[in-house]
Amino acid sequence: MIAQACGVSNALLYHYYASKEEVLFDLLLHHLQDLVEVVETAIISTEDGRTRLLAIASELLEAYRGADAEHQVQISCLKLLPTARQQILRDLERRLVAVTTRAIVHAIPTLGKDKHLIKATTMSFFAMLNWHYLWFRQGNGLTRGEYARLVTGLILEGTEKAASFMAENRQDKLSGT
Repeated sequence: MIAQACGVSNALLYHYYASKEEVLFDLLLHHLQDLVEVVETAIISTEDGRTRLLAIASELLEAYRGADAEHQVQISCLKLLPTARQQILRDLERRLVAVTTRAIVHAIPTLGKDKHLIKATTMSFFAMLNWHYLWFRQGNGLTRGEYARLVTGLILEGTEKAASFMAENRQDKLSGT
């Protein structure tokens, strides 16, 4: 299927790759390396935390343009690779998450050191961006830039409000109300 999609013969594909596993690993490796590079480049664009987070969202959405297949393969097929290969790719995923987490903490200092809230916020940020391909259609509703601003606004404003709400609920539980 890959050879056919590329317009080449199976023989030519296997000239460059020893196996299907090699093709899968190479595809995911390049996809994740590109995403890490995009995020690391976005964080140096500004010192302002809010602008930095918007830059990350915007650049990731742009990097996802035309990469729906790679994203779907990453989600569903990474587990098919041998453990050592999975580890290389998971390390790249962790690096992507770590860089973004630092940007979120920088943008929302009120998160403090609440590691559970920080993780939930980071994963929510990625969920909104990573799953947009299921419904997003260019020219039909929001632009990628508008969606990046929406996601960033929800994270920035929503997290602060949610943290406050959660703190109130914790107080209510402690006081027995």
